[in-house]
Amino acid sequence: MTSIVLKRRALRIEQHPTIPLYVFTLAAEEVHQVADVARISRDEAGKLIGYQRPEKKQHVKQILEYLNGDEVLFPNGLILALPSSVRFKSSPGPGSSDGLCTSGTLEIPLPDSPDAPRPAWIVDGQQRSLALARTSNTRLAVTIAGFVAEDLETQRDQFLRVNTVSPLPTNLVTELLPEVGTLLPTKLSARKLPSVLVEALNQDKDSPFRGLVRRPSTTAEQKADAVVTDNSLTTAIQESLNSTSGVFFPYKNLSNGTVDTATIRQILVIYWTAVRDTFPDAWGLPATQSRLMHGVGIRSMGRLMDRVMMAIDPASPHAVKQAQAEIALIAPHCRWTQGRWPDLNTPWNELQNNPRHISTLSNYLLRIYVQEKAKAA
Repeated sequence: MTSIVLKRRALRIEQHPTIPLYVFTLAAEEVHQVADVARISRDEAGKLIGYQRPEKKQHVKQILEYLNGDEVLFPNGLILALPSSVRFKSSPGPGSSDGLCTSGTLEIPLPDSPDAPRPAWIVDGQQRSLALARTSNTRLAVTIAGFVAEDLETQRDQFLRVNTVSPLPTNLVTELLPEVGTLLPTKLSARKLPSVLVEALNQDKDSPFRGLVRRPSTTAEQKADAVVTDNSLTTAIQESLNSTSGVFFPYKNLSNGTVDTATIRQILVIYWTAVRDTFPDAWGLPATQSRLMHGVGIRSMGRLMDRVMMAIDPASPHAVKQAQAEIALIAPHCRWTQGRWPDLNTPWNELQNNPRHISTLSNYLLRIYVQEKAKAA
């Protein structure tokens, strides 16, 4: 940053005790100079960076067509995360504040070249900001609400909270949740731990899912190998955590709110390693070639996990072999890559990731497991 400073009349809103909030205006052409978009991705070490979804070109085009018209009314403002280097100077005199807000001047330091990083990040309104950067109506006044927070955790928290009118993609929300440390709504909070576990399965060296899980941050180069959608795996884990018959439920302590995540992760690795070793020809293939890696396969095998792993000690050095012996009971009856499913009379590739097919396949696998288990007894 340099000594170049953009000054704007502003109101400081007396709202948060430690995070300053300002309301001010920028000209359309200034938005691009002040703020940038933090797109969701991961760095070389696998750490999550950014939070914004990709550009929606058709949506931006529609906004741009409106902005380039006559008599534009554009009340939809932008929300920015401002740097701590901004300065606010109150207007002189006792009348500058009414107890709720204070009038004054906001000073925002600007970069000294077009290629230098912008001082602020766009938390809400990235599609609008892209259209504003391209409009011929360059001096259009745009309403800005800016809070001073340089930490990504606060920015992501606000990003998740404001995007309610147009729902965010579920998998984008799921991947961001582990990075938000503040108190979340109950529905979002319930998906946080499953998302953490899915990320561990996708990253850890001993995981059978290493590199196989597709998330919003998955790069184009990684997508060829990432054959499992994270939502299917996240939901399977969430079901087991929340059901009293789930294998993970005993590892939640509802009285003090703690969870034995280490053991849960161990169970996941043991069970899915056994699944991989039982069905090596169906593992790691795209869902179009293997229903085991499809959402219907992940969810159904996840429900079988609750039954299989309930009787296996995850601390045992023989746990994987024991799980593999249990899964082998159903193996002759599975049609993950070809043929028709017995009893179901359904071709292998016609099972879909919808509630009816997931329930049908889950019921079939559990029935076969119980029957074969009884025969083997």
